[in-house]
Amino acid sequence: MIKYEILINPKWLRKLEYDLWDDDLVPAVLKIGNNRYKISLSYRGNVIRDKKKRSYRVVFEKPFTKNGAHELHLNAEFSDISLCRNKLSLDFFDRIGVISPHSRHILLYVNGYCKGIYLEIESLDQYLLKKRNLPDGAIIYATNNRANFSLITKKNEPKKRLDQGYTLKYGNKEDMEHLRSFIAMINVLKNEDFKREIVNILDVDKYLRWLCGVVCTQNYDGFIHNYALYKNGETNLYEISPWDYDGTWGRNLHGRLLDYDYVPVTGYNTLTGRILHFPEFKSKYKEILSTILDNDFTVEVQAPIINELFEKLKPYISLDPYIESDEATLDEEKSVFFEFIRNRNAYLNSELSILI
Repeated sequence: MIKYEILINPKWLRKLEYDLWDDDLVPAVLKIGNNRYKISLSYRGNVIRDKKKRSYRVVFEKPFTKNGAHELHLNAEFSDISLCRNKLSLDFFDRIGVISPHSRHILLYVNGYCKGIYLEIESLDQYLLKKRNLPDGAIIYATNNRANFSLITKKNEPKKRLDQGYTLKYGNKEDMEHLRSFIAMINVLKNEDFKREIVNILDVDKYLRWLCGVVCTQNYDGFIHNYALYKNGETNLYEISPWDYDGTWGRNLHGRLLDYDYVPVTGYNTLTGRILHFPEFKSKYKEILSTILDNDFTVEVQAPIINELFEKLKPYISLDPYIESDEATLDEEKSVFFEFIRNRNAYLNSELSILI
């Protein structure tokens, strides 16, 4: 496992600690092997900031990029006993044809103190598009649970703005205007008009693949949060990508066990509901999901991937001062993964009959 060491002036470290919710970046140095990078640093995430092991946002200053990336995330994965659910999810989305950030585990030190195992994750931004040879286009993050494609919030309160819950990562004001128009269209067009227009605004096939990924991994928040919209500059269609998927594969974001049938096969949010209203879209979703259940979301396929991830972590698990996991814990946790995949697969297959 590669070692990352952050070197930071104690006064800037105190600034980070003084206000955990401050997103202002502070200067630091990142050392990887014999290479040193001047960086800017801040804490990141929501729930994790209150934990003793926190996640970081790293922005490269000099040089401006590393391996084509200007920014990366170091996720603590504190509430995931396996430290693997996020990576396994992102890799799963990639496998089924959804644009997804790449990730790898690293061992992090700060000013000489071991902070444990972290998950390095690509930032979903214009640099990722360039690395993947994808067309340039706006990227908008769904940063809280108001990003539900609806006119009302999760608490059934009218939204003050149609773009509530969203943050522009890359693009301009016009891109947010397009998003507001998209959300309005989702909610006000009559069925026949929606069916005609949606294919001119959204890549429906890729959206259905994303929906399959959320439904299989059972990310409860994934329908109204934990995603990014990318407007492909060539097709001029929205595509959708996952991020922050630690509350998956049988546990929620707090690490508690979750029943395998907690999330329905149809998922939930306003856009999904409208798309699946139409038999041809529902039939396409059924076809894609059935293929994934047969070829990707099985114990036979995922077990070797999970085993390999766990074996890579085992030599370093005792170095993490913030978690109680050990090699035996990881071995025991495999049963949670395997039982979830087996039961979730059977449940979703049994529910395919309603997708007609």
